[in-house]
Amino acid sequence: MRFPRFIDAVSRRSGLPTEQAAVVARAVLQTMAERVTGGGNHDPAGQLPDELHPYLRGPDRAPAASAATAGPAEFLRRVADRAGVDEATARAGTGAVFATLREAVTVREFRQMVDAVARDQEGGVTPAVPPPVGE
Repeated sequence: MRFPRFIDAVSRRSGLPTEQAAVVARAVLQTMAERVTGGGNHDPAGQLPDELHPYLRGPDRAPAASAATAGPAEFLRRVADRAGVDEATARAGTGAVFATLREAVTVREFRQMVDAVARDQEGGVTPAVPPPVGE
């Protein structure tokens, strides 16, 4: 999947303009990369556009411990702050990014990626993912 197609899918799913969808998608991927724990073999980067690879690999420095243990509300707050949007926009964009990732990588890679994301005490990772476009 090419980067413009990925962002177009996020834009359609979230209802956000393309430019804003790109900013939110980057913020979601960066925040997700902060939360990934361990060094397992869960690298979906090969399935995604080259432009997304740096965001999946995460920041150059180790994230604060709180990034790995924060719950869904904190995940959305971080996405909103990073993207410069309100939390409702962050929620719509986050759901759209996860739904698009689900289609962009294999089922196994998606499960590995989600399993590698630290969960909160209730076992949550992120808000519910909307159905694929066209359903």
